[in-house]
Amino acid sequence: MVLIFLRSLVYNVLFYALLVFWILVAIPTFLMPPRVFMVVAKAWARSSIWLLRVICNTKVDYRGLEKIPRGPLIAASKHQSMWETFALLQFFDAPLFIYKRELAWIPFFGWYLMKSKMIGVDRDGGIRSLMEMARRAPKEIRSGRQLIIFPEGTRTPVGAPPNYMTGVGQIYASSGVPCIPVALNSGLFWPRRTFMRYPGTLVVEFLDPLPPGLTRKDFIARITVAIEEATNRLVEAGRREQAQLFGRVPGSANRPSPSRGG
Repeated sequence: MVLIFLRSLVYNVLFYALLVFWILVAIPTFLMPPRVFMVVAKAWARSSIWLLRVICNTKVDYRGLEKIPRGPLIAASKHQSMWETFALLQFFDAPLFIYKRELAWIPFFGWYLMKSKMIGVDRDGGIRSLMEMARRAPKEIRSGRQLIIFPEGTRTPVGAPPNYMTGVGQIYASSGVPCIPVALNSGLFWPRRTFMRYPGTLVVEFLDPLPPGLTRKDFIARITVAIEEATNRLVEAGRREQAQLFGRVPGSANRPSPSRGG
């Protein structure tokens, strides 16, 4: 575990150094179309994932890439760590995120969010802020973008009971585009609120897309069941792998058991 600690420390230092490097590289894109900035953003994502494999021996297995529809869509993903906030964008031509408006205040980083026309939301704005999000997101999606959204609204620890918000259902109903659910087990290898990074195989699985036209209630029910069942399966497989590597799952004594169903 000492070696994992040292590798995690080295990775985090290099991860943020790499972030600064790509921020500087992207400065000329302020004078270019947003798609040019996205090329740099995807390069940052890929280099960060490569660094994680080289330093921490955390491999990534992407499954179901052939299921991703072309054109405008919603990608509704499980959210267990910071990892998926940058890793998923590499699979979409014109990715769109909804972010906390406070992030726009961060020099350069926030400016890039605005340059790439992401949607900032004031979490303290109540129903008015949610209505603005529900108005803007479908408009951006219908223009040809792919919304990457985390239906639970925040990172949840591995095994925590699911709590899917209704906002994604409103966006889906108003957009009229397919939605691809995404399951993953990133929380086993990049846990939230710690700098530890664990070795093993991080799996991302793109599931069968849902067609447009479902009711909001049916949509929420179906993505909840699909994402949770697949995520539980991936988490269990990841825990078995970690048990073989360490004799036990790191931090498992403090983790709840995976929830079942929706």
